[in-house]
Amino acid sequence: MSSAPPTAGTPLGRAPAPLLRRILLQGKYETVTMIRNGEQLILAIILPLLALVGLTVTPLLDGLGSSRINTAVPGILALCAMSTAFTGQGIATGFDRRYGVLRFLSTTPLGRAGLILGKVLAVLAVLLLQVLVVAAVALPLGWRPSAPGLLPGLLLLVLGAAAFTALGLLVAGTVRPEATLAITNLLWILLGALGGIVIPAERLPALAQAIVHFLPSGALGQALRDAFLHGSVNLAAVFVLLLWTAIAGAAATRWFKWN
Repeated sequence: MSSAPPTAGTPLGRAPAPLLRRILLQGKYETVTMIRNGEQLILAIILPLLALVGLTVTPLLDGLGSSRINTAVPGILALCAMSTAFTGQGIATGFDRRYGVLRFLSTTPLGRAGLILGKVLAVLAVLLLQVLVVAAVALPLGWRPSAPGLLPGLLLLVLGAAAFTALGLLVAGTVRPEATLAITNLLWILLGALGGIVIPAERLPALAQAIVHFLPSGALGQALRDAFLHGSVNLAAVFVLLLWTAIAGAAATRWFKWN
């Protein structure tokens, strides 16, 4: 009596693991890869902490909140989201695409949807680590966020990460990896300095003030400041973030190239 033929596309006839387990394993792999990458670690942790200390010891944010640290932390958390979701994930995805990793994984039982969800999980895991590290440094320095704004602020941080992840995947999936590296790093510098993410719009040049509220960086920075400083939800900023997420997500879905 002959045995049943092996399942197509699986080794030794074994059925693939359940989709949720595949996504969790991919998310774990992506997370560990991001944490072990020295350049990613500098971008995700070291530079935001240096910016936090710099804003705390200089008078740049004086008069915008109850203290320098209270005004600085929301912007630093927004910067963390941009660092991981846009710059870090964009560069990693761009080079995965160059070396054929994306094309290979998209043909496995993980599938394209599972691969993207795994990357989303990795972004959220690293973002959680960033929040814990920033809080561990900021609380001893006197950070006292508004209690009613804690949950809305964290949810807004996730929404901002979604918008920047969509933008990162759009860039990584449409241009060459070298161009992805240049574009994401350049935008990280420009948006971090003049995009309203760390420095509030009222302290920026007049030309920048006119446009930062419509950028994902400015919307996320202001939304987090309103939440953590005043315990309020900036609905206009939420709308801007949702719009960027929807448009960038749709564009990435339409034009993303897997090889």
